[in-house]
Amino acid sequence: MTAATSSTLFPQGSTPGAYAATPRDADAVLDGLDPEQREVATSLHGAVCVLAGAGTGKTRAITHRIAYGVRAGMLQPASVLAVTFTNRAAGEMRGRLRQLGAGGVQARTFHSAALRQLQYFWPKAVGGEVPRLVERKVQLVAEAAARCRVRLDRNELRDVTGEIEWSKVTQTVPEDYPAVAAKSGREAPRDAAEIGRIYATYEQLKRDRGVIDFEDVLLLTVGVLQERHDIADQVRRQYQHFVVDEYQDVSPLQQRLLELWLGDRDSLCVVGDASQTIYSFTGATPDHLLNFRTRHPGATVVKLIRDYRSTPQVVHLANGLLSQARGRAAEHRLELVSQREAGPDPVYAAYADEPAEAEGTARRIRELITPVEQGGGGVPASQIAVLYRVNAQSELYEQALADAQVPYQLRGAERFFERPEVREAGLLLRGAARGRSADPALADADIPSQVRAVLGTRGWTPEPPAGSGAVRDRWESLAALVRLAEDFAGSRPGATLSDLVAELDERAAAQHAPTVEGVTLASLHAAKGLEWDAVFLVGLTEGMMPITYAKTDQQIEEERRLLYVGVTRARHHLTLSWALSRAPGGRASRRPTRFLNGLRPGSQAVGARTLGGAGGIERGAAAPGGGGGAVRRRRGPVHCRVCGRALTDAGEMKLMRCEGCPSELDEALYERLRDWRAEQAGLLGQPAYCVFTDKTLLAIAEAVPEAASELARIAGVGRRKLDRFGADVLALCAGRELPSAADGEGDDGAGGSHSGDPWQNSTEK
Repeated sequence: MTAATSSTLFPQGSTPGAYAATPRDADAVLDGLDPEQREVATSLHGAVCVLAGAGTGKTRAITHRIAYGVRAGMLQPASVLAVTFTNRAAGEMRGRLRQLGAGGVQARTFHSAALRQLQYFWPKAVGGEVPRLVERKVQLVAEAAARCRVRLDRNELRDVTGEIEWSKVTQTVPEDYPAVAAKSGREAPRDAAEIGRIYATYEQLKRDRGVIDFEDVLLLTVGVLQERHDIADQVRRQYQHFVVDEYQDVSPLQQRLLELWLGDRDSLCVVGDASQTIYSFTGATPDHLLNFRTRHPGATVVKLIRDYRSTPQVVHLANGLLSQARGRAAEHRLELVSQREAGPDPVYAAYADEPAEAEGTARRIRELITPVEQGGGGVPASQIAVLYRVNAQSELYEQALADAQVPYQLRGAERFFERPEVREAGLLLRGAARGRSADPALADADIPSQVRAVLGTRGWTPEPPAGSGAVRDRWESLAALVRLAEDFAGSRPGATLSDLVAELDERAAAQHAPTVEGVTLASLHAAKGLEWDAVFLVGLTEGMMPITYAKTDQQIEEERRLLYVGVTRARHHLTLSWALSRAPGGRASRRPTRFLNGLRPGSQAVGARTLGGAGGIERGAAAPGGGGGAVRRRRGPVHCRVCGRALTDAGEMKLMRCEGCPSELDEALYERLRDWRAEQAGLLGQPAYCVFTDKTLLAIAEAVPEAASELARIAGVGRRKLDRFGADVLALCAGRELPSAADGEGDDGAGGSHSGDPWQNSTEK
């Protein structure tokens, strides 16, 4: 099955499912943007670099930027080229631009844009037709290896193919591969000289057969633009303004193509996040993003840090992961600030073995999708994902979900629009739109009603069939089309069934599939760019996260960023789990990933560092003192004991953690402490906070001190309060019952009322 997408083509708001009519004019395009997004949208001159954290609305910002420029008459739609990395993302961008009244803008992948130019200019530059494109190079690589008398198993074949792709996007020729791979620190799957020979033979095979691969599309386009200045000038006259999304993922070859498109102009807007660089093995590098201001000294730089996707609890965990990061990308990391209401704390779960982990995950998912009225979470299955490090981990979860009667879909398997039932539905809808098979009774019905009537003849029903399997899969596909029709009708008043059919054709061409009602199973890499209400990150053990072959510091840091991407896919619910052994009865020798040290309960932080200034505000260093008197030594910063973030709020400093970070609160103890405090406050005739503030009680209930020395270390417990209330608090922490102070058994300094004590009116020490 194909994975669900996280949003439709049509949303206007930052919340999935929010729709609005096309803005009436250019100024209306800016409505609803936050100050930083508005800055992006209105900065239409010169180079612009947008550093956008996960969930901060970067696609919203850049599509509104293009739409504002078009609607204000500052940009001609045909002169804009927006480039991204997947057909799905390009299709979503085109849909948003249409909805904003900026149809006609080209939104494509690098390969798609290059291929169109190559096909158009090839007859003029070379003559004849463009060579046939080989979509899957694995077979040719296997043949090349055989000619070199090298036997490759399935995994080695995949890895050698990856090395050839990396070589081409880094513009490395076969004879240079061994030296360049060694200099780059790549772990070659075979002898480097051997791979170089296979690479050279592969290239020769392509020439002999007159075919090209996807990397050749970029290489040949670069070659044409470099050699034919007249063609380069024609392209530059066509495209006056460029927008590049996910700029941290560009390869040196893609960067070279972008530079040729631009020429000596600076009409470029790039968007990226160095902390989401997870494809370096393909040649992607964040250096182009990080060096942008060096190449464009006058560039406008805007930082988006307002996270509209995830709850404060999820955001704090994400920030905590980055607080321990190292390297150049970490120096430019963004500290996100959640804009959502508080949600549940992330759940950390250890299981005895991998099957138990899969079963436990499926059980929790079953609870989440159970309707609220039946005591469940009421989360749609399409809004739940199970994410793992490698695809081989999916089998256990497929079986566990099937056993639990939970529908699921594998991301990256059969494409949605290639399913037989979807192709058949498309033909039926096309026929209905032409009037050949439409029910006369539905002639005046809305689009969703017409679609339901047509698909009802092929197995769609208002209620899903029981269980899973092929019948349920077919129903899910048809139900996804029904939901898409409902979304389309809501965003395009007055549209017809023919308009919907045209929309389906465009989505099929872009492989932009609608949401299918099933739990998504996907690798962390495949989850990039998507989001769900509930995310389960599974298999988080050393050797899997980071993966065992990540050896260098750079590779380890990329693994950390990969986990960060996984965490930031979650909107509300987040569960992180690991198994202590592989199989039932095995030795419990596995350890949870080091990346969660100091973040999960019971673990110890290692070298956490604070993040850069929030919102891109850089504060200058304090000026040296000018007086001759003694300088009072200032106390060092207080850091969250969970995520490592520097704390500035007094209440959070008392807790020694962020308000939203996971706590180890003993709730029963907290309630006992509150009851005790209320009784003491009544005897003192003072507000409850004069005994202990809520934050201090929370800190006590989290720390559960066993001795006076431990209690004294908690902020808000000064010497006087320790003397007066220490015995009572320690007794409560130990689970002992206290006699009621109202019975007169509390006047010995351990909790009684001393109305003449001067402490009563003092602030908390």
